[in-house]
Amino acid sequence: MSATCIIPAYNEEKTIGNVVKVVKGNKNVSEVIVVSDGSTDKTAQVAKNNGARVIELTENKGKGGAMNEGLKSCGADIILFLDADLIGLTDTHVESLLSPVLRGDTLMTLGVFSQGRATTDLAQKVAPYLSGQRAIKRELLHKVSDLDVSRFGVELALTRFVENNKINLQVVQLPDMSHVMKEEKLGVLKGFVARMKMYWEIVHYYIKNPS
Repeated sequence: MSATCIIPAYNEEKTIGNVVKVVKGNKNVSEVIVVSDGSTDKTAQVAKNNGARVIELTENKGKGGAMNEGLKSCGADIILFLDADLIGLTDTHVESLLSPVLRGDTLMTLGVFSQGRATTDLAQKVAPYLSGQRAIKRELLHKVSDLDVSRFGVELALTRFVENNKINLQVVQLPDMSHVMKEEKLGVLKGFVARMKMYWEIVHYYIKNPS
C-alpha cells in the first residue's frame, strides 16, 4: 500500500522545492500533489520542476479548500498532508508519519516539531492540534464534511472529528524540523496581520462548530 502526499501552498517558492524533493524520495509515497492556492510567485513552477503534480487555483481558497482540491484529484487510501514551508524535512520524518498508518496501528498520525527552533516548538506544544503534518486514512477525510470551508481551521476540524468519534490518534515527534514563520516571510507587520487572520479563522471555525 502506498500514499499520496498533498501539499497546500501559497507563495512558498523558497521552500516548496526541497519539501517535494524529500517526499518524492520516500518509497511509500506514490505521488506528490502540490495545490498552489492562488500563488502569485513561482511556487507552481518550482514544484513542477521537482517532480510534483501541480493543481493551480486561480483564487485563494484557504488551506482547507486547497487540501480538498488535492483530495478530489487522487484516489489513494492513505493521504500525507505536509506544509509547504517546512525547514529540515527528512525521509525519516516522512516515514515516521506514514508507518503507523501503513501498519494499521492508527487511522491518523499528527506530527509535532521538537528540538527545532524554540518559537515553533513552543507553538506546537501549546497547540499541537494546529500541526499541518499528518498521515490519514482516506475513509476519515470523507466524513469531515466541512473540510473545504474550514480554511486555517482545517487542523482543528480534523482533530476534533477524531476526538469526538473516539478514533485513535498517534502523535509523532519530528525532531530538528521547523517552518518559516509568517513574520519571516512577510516582514514583522504584515506577518503579524497574517498570523492574526489565521487565528481568527481558527476561532471563527470554533465558534461556528462548538462541539
